[in-house]
Amino acid sequence: MSDTPVRPGRPTVRKLPQLPSAVRGLAPAPALRLSRPSDTWFKPALSVVVASAVPHLTLLAIGRLDLIVSTMAGSLCALYGHGLPYARRARAVAGVVLGMAAGLAVSLVTASLTGSTAVLIAVGALLAAVQKVLCDATRIGPPGHVIFTFVSSAALFAPQRLGQIPGHLSLTLGAGAFAWLVALAPALVRREGPERRAVARALEAAAVCAAARDPRDRSAANPGRRNRDAADPGPRHRNAAAAAVHAAWQCLLASGRPTPVRRSLERLVVHAEAAFVAPGPGPGAGAADPERLRAWAALTRGRGPVPTPPPAPGTADELYGIDAERAVLRAREGRRAARRALLRRLGPGSPLLPVAVRTLIGCALAGYLCAALGVGRPYWAIVTAASLYQANLTLSWNRTLQRTLGNLLGVLVFAAVLPVSRISPLALVCCCLFFGFAAEALITRNYWLGSVAVTPMALLVLEFGGAHPAGELIGDRVVDTVLGAATGFLAATLVTNRRATGRVERALDATDRARAAAERTVADPAAEPTERDRARRALTASLVELREAGDTAAGEWWQRALPEQRLLAAEQAGHRTLAATAPRRGPLAHAPSIGAE
Repeated sequence: MSDTPVRPGRPTVRKLPQLPSAVRGLAPAPALRLSRPSDTWFKPALSVVVASAVPHLTLLAIGRLDLIVSTMAGSLCALYGHGLPYARRARAVAGVVLGMAAGLAVSLVTASLTGSTAVLIAVGALLAAVQKVLCDATRIGPPGHVIFTFVSSAALFAPQRLGQIPGHLSLTLGAGAFAWLVALAPALVRREGPERRAVARALEAAAVCAAARDPRDRSAANPGRRNRDAADPGPRHRNAAAAAVHAAWQCLLASGRPTPVRRSLERLVVHAEAAFVAPGPGPGAGAADPERLRAWAALTRGRGPVPTPPPAPGTADELYGIDAERAVLRAREGRRAARRALLRRLGPGSPLLPVAVRTLIGCALAGYLCAALGVGRPYWAIVTAASLYQANLTLSWNRTLQRTLGNLLGVLVFAAVLPVSRISPLALVCCCLFFGFAAEALITRNYWLGSVAVTPMALLVLEFGGAHPAGELIGDRVVDTVLGAATGFLAATLVTNRRATGRVERALDATDRARAAAERTVADPAAEPTERDRARRALTASLVELREAGDTAAGEWWQRALPEQRLLAAEQAGHRTLAATAPRRGPLAHAPSIGAE
């Protein structure tokens, strides 16, 4: 019998069984739909052009364009870290440079020791899997592991001698050091730029949440729902606001020592947090004026002074807690805790392990199939397969469509621009720089649109080593794309991620603990402000992790049923706890339990 209650006086309607969400999500139209460009699209686009132009033109001047692949490996590191504050960006990009050099070294040594295609494909697939796991575990962000796999796979199939390897690695490290300088150069002009953008996003997300709650901003076409919706802006808006506020706090915590600008930004985040958790009219509701939040966001994102908001309830306590938490994170124990968290994400029970197995099997199958068919460059198939693997099957399907369409259109662009690139070496360099900029400018609209520019750039790189027949390049690329995408998605389908539901259950337990801790600390009048505010931010972080885990599991297939009711109840209770603790006025007398309605 069903456990679903039936309301008296209403007929029972039997719903038809629905397909799993992962299957329903395998539609082509949403995957290919264009979105608005990122608000910072120009930063990685300009950075990679500057970081590539200097090494490229230097090699052109000395007549050694054949070495451009080694310098490009370092120049591409300028794509990473643009959402991080400069203190953390310095460490992150340095790690990217070292990781790029390590992968390149493994590939060059392997290529110099063996010419066996089977061994080279196996090493390429293994490197792709390791790079995927490390990038996901460290959460380095876009472009993720694809750039690492592109560089290491291409180097595997370039003939090498052991004596040449130190020179190639020196060029990569030198270009990487210059890319590091390029990535950090904006700090000389606007050192709080990343923090300002993160806070502006938090204010904008809070404004959307407040507008959804505000009856004045809702349509009058459905007055029957107005009062109910005014008290609840909806889980989508709440989750987006929670994620944006959490990201803003993390950015500020990682930004280094406090400055007057960062102090103002912290106060603005307090207002954003109060706005999205404010229960409606009453204490804290003044901070929930959508127009006011949008105006602050525009000023914060601009180049002028950061707005100075009036004190929100509990602002002094919140900032005291931020200072104490920043000190804890910078202490030795805080760094140890961060390393332990990273090791847990890489441990035997990690949900990243099935994705790594997918990557290993898919890349190996793609490479071996292309080699069996006599395609001269099986590493293109390896890179195509590696680029497909996202957090779940639905996203991997979307990326399969995007990659295939983008590459097929890209080879047409390559055929059109190839005569222009062969006018002179300078024309070839300029074409590569143009497509590098175009790829980053377009890829935030949709991955397939960026791939239209990435594909000709990758094909033009081969021209630095000498001219190749256009028909051969285009034919190989088309075959590698189709085979790589087909085998890659086949591996994603066959290797199921049964751990996705387990991650949801662990996130639910963590959210329950965080919510209980927040209620205890707020209800305890003797609790220190540091402890109270840390508990609130821990609850916000657990809600963000819970939503991420739920979205990932919802896009998988062939797994245990998701505890959807418990997930929804935990999110609702968590947001109510945040709302009840927002004014920070006394104990939490009537916080609802997890199962409350």
